[in-house]
Amino acid sequence: MSAISSFEMLSIGIGPSSSHTLGPWRACELFKNEITQKGILIPDLLSVRIHLYGSLSLTGKGHATDKALILGLSGIDYERDSTKDFQAVLNQVNRKKQLRLYGESTISFDPEDHIIFHREFLHEHANGMIITAQMRNHGTISSTYFSVGGGFVVSKQVLEEENEPEFKYRYPSNRGIDLLRHCSKTNKSISELVLENEYERYGELFAKSRFADIWKVMLEAMYEGCHTTGELPGGLKVARRAAKMNKELIENYDYTTPEEWVEAIRGSRVRFRHILQWVSCFAIAVNEVNAAMGRVVTAPTNGSSGVIPAVLMYYLVIENHEGGATEIERFLAIAAEVGTLFKKNATLSAAMGGCQAEIGVSSAMAAAALTELLGGTPDQALGAAEIAMEHHLGLTCDPIKGLVQIPCIERNSMGAVKAINAAQLALGRKSGDSKVSLDQIIDTMWDTAVDMSTKYKETSEGGLAIRVNLSDC
Repeated sequence: MSAISSFEMLSIGIGPSSSHTLGPWRACELFKNEITQKGILIPDLLSVRIHLYGSLSLTGKGHATDKALILGLSGIDYERDSTKDFQAVLNQVNRKKQLRLYGESTISFDPEDHIIFHREFLHEHANGMIITAQMRNHGTISSTYFSVGGGFVVSKQVLEEENEPEFKYRYPSNRGIDLLRHCSKTNKSISELVLENEYERYGELFAKSRFADIWKVMLEAMYEGCHTTGELPGGLKVARRAAKMNKELIENYDYTTPEEWVEAIRGSRVRFRHILQWVSCFAIAVNEVNAAMGRVVTAPTNGSSGVIPAVLMYYLVIENHEGGATEIERFLAIAAEVGTLFKKNATLSAAMGGCQAEIGVSSAMAAAALTELLGGTPDQALGAAEIAMEHHLGLTCDPIKGLVQIPCIERNSMGAVKAINAAQLALGRKSGDSKVSLDQIIDTMWDTAVDMSTKYKETSEGGLAIRVNLSDC
C-alpha cells in the first residue's frame, strides 16, 4: 500500500460519483484488458451483462452507474473525449438497443435487461459488480470487481491476494508518523518528500505536466460552473447557484478565459464575507459540474471534488497573488499524500464509511496543503488535517434520490471553509502541542465507519434520503 501515487489520488474523471460512476467505468476497461490478455478478441463476444450489488445497485440510478457502464463498454475515454458527445452515445444505445462494444463490434444491448440491479451485498465490499460476457463459441467469461472509493477499482482476485507493490517510494509512508519521521530525518517539507517520490517514479517532466493537467481540469470545472445557469439533471429541480454567486461577487467582467477570470477575481473586493462567498462559489461550481456528469478531478472522490480546488483557489486569489505552478504542484502533492494515509488505514468510500470518508478526507487533505503553503511545519500541516477530520467525524451519506446534489454540493462548501479554518487553528499553535494525532483521528474515523448503520452509507435508506419527500422538491 505504500506506493499509492498522487496521480491515483487526484485522477481526472467524470461525475457525479467516483465510486458509482468512474469506478464502474474503469471496471469496464479492466474487463477489456482481461479479455485481451486471454487472447479473446472483442468481436468474439456475443453479449455482455452486468450485475450490480449493494450500494452500487441501491443508488446506482441516481449516481448514473448505468450510464457510466454504457459509456465504458462503448470505449469512451472519460479523461479525453468531449463530455458533449456522451448523451448522443447514450441516446443511441437506448434507442437502437445496440452497443458498439469498445468501439470494435456491435452487440445487442438493452440497458433494462443487460444491467441488473440486485439489492443484496457481496460480502467483500459494499460496491460490487459482476461483468459476464457470452462468447460466440458458446463459452462465457465472468469477472467480479469492487469499486472501493475514489475511483479505485480492484478485481476479486486482486482483493483476495496480498501482493507487494510494483514500485517502492524512497520515502514510503503508511502512517502520519512515518511522514513526520522522514521530514525530521531529512529536514525537508512534506511537499519536497512527495515530489521527490513522484519525480523518481515518473520523471520530473511528466510529473510536473501531470500536476498541471490536474489543476487545468480543476480550474476549468470552476470556470464552467461559474458560467453555467439552469437546473441540474435528475428530477430534483436543483437550480445552479455558482454562476449567480460569481456575477454578484466579481467586479471586473472583462475576461474570456479561466486564467483571465482568476486575475479578475484577484482585483475584486476581499472583505471577510466576500472571501467566504468566493470559497463557497468555487466549491459549489465544481460540484454542479460534477452533478451534471461533467469532467472533474477525483479529490479524493467526485462527491468531494470541490473542496481542494476551492481551497487552492482561495490561496491563489486571496493569500498569494504571485502563486503559480510551483505552489500549485506543492499543494496538490501534499493533499494527495494525506489522502493516501486515509485510504491505507480507513476508507475513501461513502458506501463503507459515510460522507466522513469523502468530505471529511478532502477537507483534511486541503487543510494540510494550505498549512504548509502558509508557512506551517510538517507537524502543523498534519495537525490541520487532524482538526479538519475531527469535525467531520460521523458525517453520514444520505443523498436525496441517490443524486450527488442534496446535501452533497453544499457539503463541499462547508468542507472547504472548515479546511481553511483548520489551517489557521493549526498555525496558531506550536508544533507538538496537539493532543490528538492524525493517525489517531484516522483510526477513529474507521472505528466510526464500522459502527455506522448501513442505512447511512450511500444506500438512500436513511436520513435525508427518506425524510425528504420528492414532492417537497
